[in-house]
Amino acid sequence: METTAKHIESLYNKVKEYTETSVELYKFHAIDVTADVVSSLVSRIAIVLAFSLFTLFVNIAISLLIGKLLGAYYLGFLIVSGFYLIITIIIYFFNDRLIKAPITDLVIAKLMKPRKPEFVESNTEENEKL
Repeated sequence: METTAKHIESLYNKVKEYTETSVELYKFHAIDVTADVVSSLVSRIAIVLAFSLFTLFVNIAISLLIGKLLGAYYLGFLIVSGFYLIITIIIYFFNDRLIKAPITDLVIAKLMKPRKPEFVESNTEENEKL
């Protein structure tokens, strides 16, 4: 009777350890995926910021050029501003396709990325030992 109790206790301890290990593995996987998503978004934001600064200075130069050609600098800025107003209206109407869908797809792709082989192999080897 005592050996049966020891076997049950041993089995219980192994199941408990396996469950705790599995929970830790899922936590680490969630942390890995979250870090991947955040780092991807931050790097894209940095690229967009740098490109925005580039675009700002190019637009100032274009505005000054158009203004010089028309004889009034404010006209150059008005023309470039009107161009951006048209782009803003287009983005407003096609927001789902141009902005929401690509960002949603990026986050889903990062979250659904298959596990790295090292996790699967090490987990399989541990299961065989039990």
